[in-house]
Amino acid sequence: MRDKIIESILNNKEEFISGEELSKKLGISRAGVWKHIKILKQQGYNIESVNKRGYRLSEKPDDLLTYKNICHELDNEFVGSKIVHFDTIESTNDYAKTIANESQEGTIIISEEQTKGKGRLGRQWHSKASEGIWMSMILKPEIMPYKAPFITLIAGASIVSALNKLGVNTSIKWPNDIIINNKKVAGILTELSAEIERINYIVLGIGINVKIMEFPQEILDIATSLYKEEYKISRVDIVRSIISEFEKLYLDYIKNDSKEKTLEICRKHSVLIGKKIYVLQGDNKELVKCLDINDKGNLIVEDQNRSKREIMSGEVSIRGVKGYV
Repeated sequence: MRDKIIESILNNKEEFISGEELSKKLGISRAGVWKHIKILKQQGYNIESVNKRGYRLSEKPDDLLTYKNICHELDNEFVGSKIVHFDTIESTNDYAKTIANESQEGTIIISEEQTKGKGRLGRQWHSKASEGIWMSMILKPEIMPYKAPFITLIAGASIVSALNKLGVNTSIKWPNDIIINNKKVAGILTELSAEIERINYIVLGIGINVKIMEFPQEILDIATSLYKEEYKISRVDIVRSIISEFEKLYLDYIKNDSKEKTLEICRKHSVLIGKKIYVLQGDNKELVKCLDINDKGNLIVEDQNRSKREIMSGEVSIRGVKGYV
């Protein structure tokens, strides 16, 4: 019921909507409307109440990561059609995996805080309360499992496109890190459940440092946030923009088997192409030159013997010669 009330208020924009109108529209008493309004105010909606005029939002709720805020006026087919919001959770990816089989494609799990957030290769991801975007998306593409890794590149291209459209100068460190000023601002963790010729589901985790100003010493030199880089952008606008960009690229891949737009974005905004980098695998560390990203989404490198080969993400990590990038 509260979702219907806030949707009516959002749709009314800056105009008042009366308690009587809400009461008739929703089939509840005016006292019931007021009860829900009080709860919405407690949740953070700045709702103005004026006698004989009704209710309206006195300011846009830019930082509440609820379904109605994110999806209001969002023209998506299915991504974000359901959003499950938590104040705190151990891991959005882990929770998504527990509900994935019964959930519709495009369901998003989002939490203000993660107590056991994780990144690629089992690394910890620091997920402070209300200071970032910690979300996971449930996908069920009808493609062969070997095609699933490319979805990580789609996610990276979507984040970069979304942030750049919001005025943030970002780039991609293949395959799953988003970079500002040579430091990591966002990461992607893709987890797959599949059989030999069928995908059960994919959980696509996205973590974005938005408001964090202080980082632990061990990641101080490699991590940053949007606020630290002086980009003061609404978390709601960021999420809405990302899921809009993602759906377009994802459908192009799933329906048309087209990778062109995603690869164009990944190549254009790559921080690796044309540079010397280290490829890390276990205890091995090899210096190579990054030449390109091929049509499969793999990295093309040239070793010191001028021999070229492609690198799949898998268990490989990439480092710059002079640091993280």
